[in-house]
Amino acid sequence: MAKLASIVLMVLSFMMLPTAMSAQLIPHGNVYVGASYSDSDIVTANRMGLKGWNASGEAIVLPHLGVVADLSGYYAPGIKQYNFLFGPRLAVSWGRWRPFAQALFGIQRITLNDSSYRPLAVDFGGGVDYRLIKAFSWRVQGDYVHTNYLSAQQNDVRGSTGVVFRF
Repeated sequence: MAKLASIVLMVLSFMMLPTAMSAQLIPHGNVYVGASYSDSDIVTANRMGLKGWNASGEAIVLPHLGVVADLSGYYAPGIKQYNFLFGPRLAVSWGRWRPFAQALFGIQRITLNDSSYRPLAVDFGGGVDYRLIKAFSWRVQGDYVHTNYLSAQQNDVRGSTGVVFRF
């Protein structure tokens, strides 16, 4: 009987081991969704305000370092602009506050009437999350996005705010 009990205990232990190990493999991070405004100089010399959205997901790989995927879309009559950006984010937590800085790289897709362009984009920015309750925070973020296309440089400034779900 003791031998059967030890076999059952061993089998149960091996069955529980993958569950405990898989919990260690799930990274901590957050998902953000918010409204955004971009002040852009799209192709012309005139600056234009574009309204849109911003969403990102961050996997925290080290205590102060995360990897971010940032997606955004901005719209005006005859213009659609999408940013697909990836890169590192540095952050520190102080009580309810979590300020961060990021450097992201990727592609911007802009459609002007019937023409579409896909220049490389570089984004430098930062912001702060304020923890509201255990799993939710409020984010305020500002970014500078630079692209080159049509033999011209585009320099955009964008601001975003919205809800962060932390896990």
